[in-house]
Amino acid sequence: MKNQLLLLIAFAFIVKLNAQETIIFENQDKRVITTGVPFLLIAPDARAAAMGDMGVATSVDAFSQQWNSSKYAFSETKSGFGVSYTPYLSKLVNDIFLGNLTYFNRLDERSAFAASLRYFSLGDIEFIDRPEDEPRIQKPNEFTLDASYALRLSDQFAMSVAMRYLRSDLRIQGVDGDISPASTFGVDISGYYQSEEEAYADFNGRWRGGFAIQNIGPKYKYDEGGIENFQPTNLRLGGGFDFIFDNYNKVSVTAEVAKLLVPTPPIYGFVDTDGDGEQNNNPDSNGYEPTIIVEGKDPDVSFLSGMFQSFGDAPDGFSEELKEFTWALGAEYLYQDSFAFRAGYFNESEDKGARKFLALGAGFKANVVNIDLSYLFSASKIQSPLENTLRFSLTFNIGEGEYQEY
Repeated sequence: MKNQLLLLIAFAFIVKLNAQETIIFENQDKRVITTGVPFLLIAPDARAAAMGDMGVATSVDAFSQQWNSSKYAFSETKSGFGVSYTPYLSKLVNDIFLGNLTYFNRLDERSAFAASLRYFSLGDIEFIDRPEDEPRIQKPNEFTLDASYALRLSDQFAMSVAMRYLRSDLRIQGVDGDISPASTFGVDISGYYQSEEEAYADFNGRWRGGFAIQNIGPKYKYDEGGIENFQPTNLRLGGGFDFIFDNYNKVSVTAEVAKLLVPTPPIYGFVDTDGDGEQNNNPDSNGYEPTIIVEGKDPDVSFLSGMFQSFGDAPDGFSEELKEFTWALGAEYLYQDSFAFRAGYFNESEDKGARKFLALGAGFKANVVNIDLSYLFSASKIQSPLENTLRFSLTFNIGEGEYQEY
């Protein structure tokens, strides 16, 4: 009886203690995943942009380096290079843009290499301390240098590895103190499958499939004590089919899904012991109020741990993990390999960024030159920085038709 009484008193004490120490949830209905250098997620070429920002399983072109470099092992062109220009926030300014330069070379029947430069300019920013002073002009920018090697492992399948150097110079002299440009490296691993042409009832057809894990690499920061930023490590999976009606007409349809392999922000809260709605613990040495992870997992992990953690760390469980996948559908009509019409749709969950848009585009070929255009129409309540933007790509083909794949 005495022991039962002691247990009852102890239980009542614990209940009272827990009642006084209440965990207050912070309102975090939408947990958008953010990373450093987000310009790496912008479609750099007009063809991919016109098909809904996809390229992991589309047919090979000069800009495959940015989506799935293993496709170069299936190029019918010996080599080539492409140049593209994408205005950004064109409704507000005229000097923010993404530029891309890519070169590829198919070495032989089974291998190819490519190199590219992506440059993102945030335009000119003027600073004036006093009206009579000359303005100081800053030009923050980011860029990447890539090199890849593709190897054909069978007649229908190839894989590739790409290495990337990344530099982000967003510092503002005289404002950001001793902050310096940040740099790091990344790796892409990709694969591509392309079947033989098969005969069906009223047409011939060809299957395509691809995958890519992009921007695998360490986190980076701008100063010694600064916040470490994840790279936009991204998983892409796609498949498609080519309807080959005759020697002049072909229609390709492609679907793609993608997911950032970066930790999901958890739901934070704090302990309120006196019921005043404020954190009662003391601030840390940096002056920040300590927080408690109520649901989810700690995002302060290495990039490798973050990749695996990203598949099961969403606070709302599997349903939220599904929301972190984006998907796109695209189609391309090609006439006599000289004219192309393209359309695509891209979708992202309302809780994870709400990017939704329809894209249209066209391509023209004259001798060894390809010209591609695309235009984006936003379908979301949140305005896209690329809305109503016309994008251009120019490709020069060298040694076209040297390899026969079809």
